[in-house]
Amino acid sequence: MSGVLHANGTTLGRCMCIITGASKGFGRALANLVADYLKPGSVLLLVARSTLLLQQLKDELLQNLKDIQDVTIHCTAADLGTKDGVEITVDMARQQSLKEIDHVLLINNAASLGDISPFENFTDLDRVNSYLALNISSVLALTAGVLQAFPPRAGLRWSVVNCSSTFAVQPLPSWVLYCTAKAAREMMFKVLAAENPNVKVLSYSPGPMDTEMQEDIRRLTGIQYHLHPCHESATKLMRLLLDNDFATGSQIDFFQL
Repeated sequence: MSGVLHANGTTLGRCMCIITGASKGFGRALANLVADYLKPGSVLLLVARSTLLLQQLKDELLQNLKDIQDVTIHCTAADLGTKDGVEITVDMARQQSLKEIDHVLLINNAASLGDISPFENFTDLDRVNSYLALNISSVLALTAGVLQAFPPRAGLRWSVVNCSSTFAVQPLPSWVLYCTAKAAREMMFKVLAAENPNVKVLSYSPGPMDTEMQEDIRRLTGIQYHLHPCHESATKLMRLLLDNDFATGSQIDFFQL
């Protein structure tokens, strides 16, 4: 796929790239694209809950990268809704911190749909907190941990992507968990952009894609969106990252590109 996005040799540099929710759907499509734009010496850290799916993805990437030397791929099976899962992921990233890299790219893709139910049904605090742990708390703790692992230094570029949604700004009845989490993540990363000028922050809304989540939405609500292939949205995000001309803290939607 090299050259599909850019013919001028633009790359992500010698990059430490972390993708959460990497084993399927949008995350898997991103992993395949990112791998094509890494310079030798780069590290690709793939994070998801399924060891089997991660290993299958790694095997696929290694086959595609057979002509590229010195790109390291690590798979971390972790439940990011738990403290242990976040710590395992941060520790794996920290182990790579001594490598001579010039770009850290963290793509916060892991998320869940949650219960689609009327507002007044959410009286169980444990149920609510479990959802927020994966979709908000872990994102903050993971991003902060990786920032600590790779502190600012001359020649180091930092990029953070928040996989957002139209529903970060548009309320939808019975989607209180999902809308709340996406809205909170938007503000979380706006704060990071305002606080840390060394970090380029992007909230990217990938649009309705042909994923298992969309299958769940159709089953639970009967709503059928016009779905786009994951690789189409992933290509648009990669173009944004390669061009790198968006304002930090921006929210950009698939349909704007």
